[in-house]
Amino acid sequence: MSRLTVTEVRPNEHFRFMAWLICIIGALFYLYEYVLRILPSIMSADLMRAFDLSAYQFGNFSAYYYYAYTPLQLVIGILMDRYGPRRLLMLACLACTIGAFIFAHSHSLPLIKFSRFLIGFGSAFAFVGALKLASIWLPPNRFASVSGAVTALGMLGAVGGDNLLARFVIQHDWRLTVDLTVWAGIILTFLIVFIVHDKVKTSKSFYMPELNLKDLMAGVRQSLKNPYIWINGFIGFVLYLPVAAFAELWGIPYLSVSHGVNHVDAVHAVSLIFLGWAIGAPFNGWLSDFIKKRKLLLNIGSLGSILLFAIILYCPVALNIFSLYILLFLFGLFTSTQVVVFAISQEYSSRYIAATAVSLTNMIVMLGGAIFQPLIGYLLDKNWDGKILHGVHVYTPYNYQYALTTIVILLIVAAILSFILRDPKRLAADK
Repeated sequence: MSRLTVTEVRPNEHFRFMAWLICIIGALFYLYEYVLRILPSIMSADLMRAFDLSAYQFGNFSAYYYYAYTPLQLVIGILMDRYGPRRLLMLACLACTIGAFIFAHSHSLPLIKFSRFLIGFGSAFAFVGALKLASIWLPPNRFASVSGAVTALGMLGAVGGDNLLARFVIQHDWRLTVDLTVWAGIILTFLIVFIVHDKVKTSKSFYMPELNLKDLMAGVRQSLKNPYIWINGFIGFVLYLPVAAFAELWGIPYLSVSHGVNHVDAVHAVSLIFLGWAIGAPFNGWLSDFIKKRKLLLNIGSLGSILLFAIILYCPVALNIFSLYILLFLFGLFTSTQVVVFAISQEYSSRYIAATAVSLTNMIVMLGGAIFQPLIGYLLDKNWDGKILHGVHVYTPYNYQYALTTIVILLIVAAILSFILRDPKRLAADK
């Protein structure tokens, strides 16, 4: 392995303030990209009407975000570990901002697909970049806690996007709403340019590896040969699927049709999944660090998720709006145990390729949106009876149950695999 260098750091108040400020800005970019990610869900009827989209076409358009985001995870970790996060995050935020501008002012389907792809391209750097900044500027022994906190901030962005921006869409216009996100992106890009730094200039004793590309690729190959990396990634993929496919896209129209709630109540209900994640992700990260057990939380999370989603999906008549709110919040709490998979991937891999290990796992996780947003749309269209109301395709509760049952099946598979998974040896050694 390449040589290690030691930098002396004084833990003074100014350093602590700058360290947290830099990490917060990195996390804010993740929040910002998450708002952009969930935008199609809060304006689904407007977009389907404006561009004459079927369910499959709408799902395919939304998934263009993931078509860029997911494969990029193969290289983003390597780029972060090799070149540092500052310049990459600056360019990524700029790409998101330009993509949002094109989205707001497009009048053709190919152009809004391109805008969605560009947003996905920039967003691909956000989560790994935020964690890379944390690994540089914050104590390294609380990785699960930090990843949980970053995830929570992204979910709070989704809660705000669902509730605040959904009201703005109703009161004003979907294009004006997207324009607001353009201005937010411009401000955030300037913050990254002038405040974020790649290296600790004054800090306490801290080991940073100087890695060459050969070292990084050797670490990647070692990780890919470990079957538990793939099992762990698949579990993360499935536990995130209810967010990627349900909360981010199909949950609002499903609740409106199957549970008979109005659009605003459906938005509030779906946002409770994100709120459950915002609370559960940092708690589960902290708890797994505290008890030194990772797979136990995945066991509990996957089993609880099966029960809760089955009730939500198959018992709509028996649920009033209040019980629906509770179930969706709990569903978010249980699926948020997914955050643990990033700590597992980091502990299964070399310490010196943390961002690479996380990005590989994130690539597997994000396949959910790329595959299932259009797949659920395809399954909705497959049983559609041809009814159109006010220019929007109308689907029945049965259509949604048929399509969303795929999530239940995969949750069952993930629960079984969570019992096969092993806690990493490094975690056991740290007890």
